[in-house]
Amino acid sequence: MRGDQRVSTEKRRPTRAICRIWKTAASGGLASNVFLQEVLVSQSAFNTRKLAIAALLCALAVVGSLFSFPVFGSKCAPVQHVVNILCAVLLGPFWGVFVAFAASLLRNLFGLGTVLAFPGSMCGALLCGLVYWRFKNLFATLAAEIFGTGIVGGLLSYPVAVTFMGIAAGSVAFYAFVMPFLISTIGGAILAGILVAALQKNGALGRMQLILRPRT
Repeated sequence: MRGDQRVSTEKRRPTRAICRIWKTAASGGLASNVFLQEVLVSQSAFNTRKLAIAALLCALAVVGSLFSFPVFGSKCAPVQHVVNILCAVLLGPFWGVFVAFAASLLRNLFGLGTVLAFPGSMCGALLCGLVYWRFKNLFATLAAEIFGTGIVGGLLSYPVAVTFMGIAAGSVAFYAFVMPFLISTIGGAILAGILVAALQKNGALGRMQLILRPRT
């Protein structure tokens, strides 16, 4: 009987060890699930905050297009360039492109702009967003907005105007939209530079960036 009991006890030991391992794994899995849930909730709040700021800036760009002036067939809206730079320093390049596209679409739907708003705003938003994301330098970001909108956007506007606005290819030069776009974006970049520099000076920009930063 003692031998049988010893054999029975030895058989039960691996079973108990397996039970302990299972309990440890289960508790670890529960902790992992709790951690994963916290990460998902934090990420959801982060995305919600960014979406809210993006919607606010998009509305600002649309309303700001009421303060525009025509130059050589295009409507120059300096507020859009202010929004591009705010998106660059607060949200990032891809959010900036999304806001620029949505604002351009709404401006066209409401009759507040032309199809030239798409290359004119999206190129600048992408370039200044990438530059700020890489260098975190305000002056480089302003220069990128001016170059992206004024030069790249202005040149891309020529085929857009010929294709969608019925403008004869030979009636305007391929660089015809560069100057009006430069006038618009330089004015907007100056306004944005003053605003962002003021926010940096009083620390508001850093606090806003901290709020919009994902928590890890």
